[in-house]
Amino acid sequence: MNGPSDTDLVLAAQSGDASALGTLLQRHRAGMLAVAVGVLGYRPEADDVVQDSCISVLRGLGHLREPQAFGGWVRTIVLHQARQHVRSRAAVPMSDLDAVLPGLKELDPARLAEKHAVGDWVWQALNQLSPEHRLVTMLRYFTTATSYEQIASICDVPVGTVRSRLSHARSRLGEALSASADLAYEDHRALTRARRRQAEETLEAGRTGRFTEAMAAICRPTLETVWGKGKRTHGLEYPTFAMYRDVGDGVRFEVADVVVGRDVVIWETHLISPPEDPTHCPPSALWVHSLADGLSDRLRIFHPRSAVRL
Repeated sequence: MNGPSDTDLVLAAQSGDASALGTLLQRHRAGMLAVAVGVLGYRPEADDVVQDSCISVLRGLGHLREPQAFGGWVRTIVLHQARQHVRSRAAVPMSDLDAVLPGLKELDPARLAEKHAVGDWVWQALNQLSPEHRLVTMLRYFTTATSYEQIASICDVPVGTVRSRLSHARSRLGEALSASADLAYEDHRALTRARRRQAEETLEAGRTGRFTEAMAAICRPTLETVWGKGKRTHGLEYPTFAMYRDVGDGVRFEVADVVVGRDVVIWETHLISPPEDPTHCPPSALWVHSLADGLSDRLRIFHPRSAVRL
C-alpha cells in the first residue's frame, strides 16, 4: 500500500489532521460500501448507512486504542448500522451494542467525541452548518431522540424534510471539517461543562423553590415553550407552574447529558416518578433550547417514549 499506513493516519487524525481523516475514509470507502450492500443490497440506503457510519467514526475516533485495526473497526460499524437499519424497518428492538463498540452504551456519543482534541474539531465543523441542519444532526447523532419521526416531531417538520436535511448535513459536514481543520478550536468540553452546570442548577432550583429566578437567568422573558404534541405557552409562568406541580407530586429530575451547539442547547433528563406511583411521568425528557444572544427564546420539551402530561 502506497503512502502512510492506517496507523500513521489514525494518529494524525486523532490530533486534528483533517486531511488524514479524509484519506482514511476515502481509502476504506469501497470496503464500507461493500459491507452495506451485502446487507441491504444495491439501494440508496446502503450509501446512507456508509455516511452515517462516517459520522460514527468521527465520534469514536479519539477512543480507538488500536489504530492499526481501523479498517476492521469501520467495517464493523457499517455492519452494525446496516443491521440496525434492517431492524428499524421491521420495528425490531435494537440488539446489544457492546459487540460493536465496547462500552458505547456507558459512554454516550457526545462524550466519545469530547475525549480527544478531535472532538473540538468536530464541533467546530458542526457549528459551520446552518441552524436547521445543525439541529437535526445534533439530535440524530448526539441524543437519544434518533429516529426520523422523533426528530420531525421536535423540529415540527415532515419526516421527509428531516431526511433531506440530514443528507445535506452529512455532505456539508465533510466540507466543514476540511474548512475548519486549521482554525483555532473553541474548548467545547469547557463550554459543555458550563452548560451542564447551568442545567443542573436550574433543575435543582425547581426543587428548592427558585425555578423562576433560575429560568430568568437563562431565558428571555418572552420565552415560547412548546409542550408535548404542540401546546404553546409564552413567558415563564407556565413552565414554573409545571415544574412545581411535578416536584409537588414527588417527581425528581436528573441531568443525563447536555449537548451544546452554536445556537442550541439540549438537556437530556431522567424523570424519576415517586415510588408509590412509578408510572406517574415519562422516564425521560429532552429540553431543546433555541438561543438568541446566549439566552433561550424558544424551548421544546419532548418525551421520547411517551406524551407529556399537561
